Amino acid sequence: MMRRVAQWSLLVFLLGMSRLLHAQPETPPSTDEQLAAQYYQAGEFDKALVYYEKLFNKKQIALYYNYYLNCMVQVQDFKKAEKVVKRQMRNNPYDLRFQVDLGRVYRASGDETKAKKTFREAVDALQPNQEQVNDLAQAFLGINETELAVEAYQKGRKLMKGYYPFYFELAEVYSIRKEYQLMVNELMDDLGDNGMLHMKDVQNLLQTRFGSEADEQQNLILKNELLRRAQKHPDKPVYSELLLWMFMQQKDFEAAFVQAKALDKRQREEGSRVMSLAETAAISNEFGLAVRCYDYVIGLGDRNYYYSQAQIARVNVLYREKTEHRICSQAEAEGLRAEAQKVINGIGKNNATAPVLKMLAHVEAFYLHHNDVSIAILEEAIELPQLSPTLRADLKLELGDVLLLDAQEWEASLRYSQVEKEFKHDVIGQEAKFRNARVFFYIGDFGFAQAQLDVLKGSTEKLISNDAMYLSLLITDNLALDSNPVPLMLFAKADLLSFQNKIEQAMLVLDTIITQNPEHTIVDDVLFKRYQVRMKQGRYADAATYLKEITEKYGDDVLGDDASFRLAELYDYYLDDKVKAKDYYEQVLTKYPGSMFVVDARKRFRTLRGDKL
Repeated sequence: MMRRVAQWSLLVFLLGMSRLLHAQPETPPSTDEQLAAQYYQAGEFDKALVYYEKLFNKKQIALYYNYYLNCMVQVQDFKKAEKVVKRQMRNNPYDLRFQVDLGRVYRASGDETKAKKTFREAVDALQPNQEQVNDLAQAFLGINETELAVEAYQKGRKLMKGYYPFYFELAEVYSIRKEYQLMVNELMDDLGDNGMLHMKDVQNLLQTRFGSEADEQQNLILKNELLRRAQKHPDKPVYSELLLWMFMQQKDFEAAFVQAKALDKRQREEGSRVMSLAETAAISNEFGLAVRCYDYVIGLGDRNYYYSQAQIARVNVLYREKTEHRICSQAEAEGLRAEAQKVINGIGKNNATAPVLKMLAHVEAFYLHHNDVSIAILEEAIELPQLSPTLRADLKLELGDVLLLDAQEWEASLRYSQVEKEFKHDVIGQEAKFRNARVFFYIGDFGFAQAQLDVLKGSTEKLISNDAMYLSLLITDNLALDSNPVPLMLFAKADLLSFQNKIEQAMLVLDTIITQNPEHTIVDDVLFKRYQVRMKQGRYADAATYLKEITEKYGDDVLGDDASFRLAELYDYYLDDKVKAKDYYEQVLTKYPGSMFVVDARKRFRTLRGDKL
């Protein structure tokens, strides 16, 4: 008996909240209310009952009723509780939620037969009224009677005769019951009746149950039903639309590509849908698919609206594919140059192709070592008419990088300073200031570099602020305790060589630092730079060894959390060892609770642990 009462106590208010929330008293709580709440929270229900009875008799609102009824059940005064509920039923004959309350009183008293009979009578009493149906079904959900909730909605559907079919409400209940086929059927029926009108609502509901993290069998249910309906109802494109959305949610980009092309042709969209898919694929680093999407659009002909845009986007994706997280080979660089020149020759040199010119200049300088060619391209691009100020500034920053690569440090500093001056309060101006500070770091003017970096520590741009803080701290740590500037100067030289993609030369200098200064405070920074260099080469296992050494020997220093998080990402995304990845993410959470990486580490840790986020 007491177990039933306790269960009733937990459920009685949680699912009667609509009545409670709609009838909150507007005046501040009285002394009686305060005492009632104190006794109730302390579990002294007999004392709380006295006050809630007084309050309810004075003002019969849902807040007092719910607490009053719960107190009666807690002290097992079921006769009185039955009497109070029946009075509410007489006063509110159309509110069937009180009938559910009565059934709950019978259940708490141990009379399950009478409880079920009362619940059944509530369903039988339903009228063709949307609000009444919803209220009753929600009351049943409040006591975990999901089957009765389904019955209430199904009877309401019949009574409403198509006026309101309760598709979403039933889908929610079926979701709670884990009856996913029935859930999907309800949502598909809604789309069949309403087309695109409710598409966003359907997607929002499906997103919590289906996707890349969902059970494979659940996803198969949705996929099969969508395919069946799309084939059965070719006149209703809403199913094909949702099928494409589902493929995107499940990161099945190949299937999404096929579906996007089919929809594009059927609805004569001239490539717009495939362009959108290409952008999503590129964001997800699905470069091969993005290129195929752009090839499809380009194949629609040069009169197509997206023809030039697709060509420009395609060469940008190719560049990202060959250069992100690794060193681009000479053969690949020559291929990129050919692709870029093809686009420029076809479209011309203008504000639309300026980003392609920037990319071409970068390839010429950093991968093919044609600095003069690169500088000429950028200087011409900067003078193009109708460039936006921001794009022109971006080209100047690239020119500064190439000049720095060409050992023209002061010319590079001049270009950075121009952008900084023009965009003093913008992010691109802060980026220019950082690059200028880095020039002075490279040439060994650590004092001036640090002065600039200290200003940037307060940047609103997180990446700039973090980079500035790291470089400033590097200078401080390695000069404050050691008057010998040679290790830091060598590190700056290695950093510049790495920037110039002179990888093995950079590694030789880094090796020299450790050989000559094995106990110096800069050693952990050298190890981290080695990690960065090997990552550029795609030598992930080697990169991991350097991070491990940092976590084991210098875990309490400034790079400890950074190394742990990067190591977790290495195992997660590159070395395919999810167990070790999870361990290092957990290490970030437990050992470095104040780290900037905690939020991302917690999310990935929970995902790898199998939590449903």
